[in-house]
Amino acid sequence: MDALTVLVIDENKIRAAIIERGLREAGHEQVILLTTMDGLLRRILDIDPDVIVIDLENPNRDQLEHLFQVSRAAQRPIAMFVDRSDSGMLEAAVEAGVSAYVVNGLRQERVKPILDMAIARFNAFARLQQELADARNALEERKIIERAKGILMSSRGLSEADAFALLRQTAMNEKKKMADIAQSVVTAASLLL
Repeated sequence: MDALTVLVIDENKIRAAIIERGLREAGHEQVILLTTMDGLLRRILDIDPDVIVIDLENPNRDQLEHLFQVSRAAQRPIAMFVDRSDSGMLEAAVEAGVSAYVVNGLRQERVKPILDMAIARFNAFARLQQELADARNALEERKIIERAKGILMSSRGLSEADAFALLRQTAMNEKKKMADIAQSVVTAASLLL
């Protein structure tokens, strides 16, 4: 496993030391502590951590909203420790992409398993997002190919199979994706109509 850079954000230095000790005992040597929220997003982007651990004793809505904006922008696994919470805060944390949301559970021995779980959940969610994006892209490409086939069928009097074969052969000849050729057909047809 490559060494991870772990960013710990905690305004309480005593609590931050608990997290840092837990991380170092777990073998994480690259631990960076931030004890202020000032310019947080810029600092996170400058540090470019692999994982973010946020500890808030008594979070208020403004702090949480700020952190959630940061987590959306950071696109990193985030483990958040809070002393108290409600279902609205939990929902907002999940929506913002927080991978592990731990209420009243800050203990040194729990830091590593929670961090591991946050990374695993983040990676699983990222895979799902990529699969969804791939499926949406494939569906859009399929729609464009269907439109191009329809245009070729009506303009050239081809059967559906022949229109598809023409698109496929043109794509192979031009060393392009069939969806790109289909998009060219659709674009050309829209210019001519």
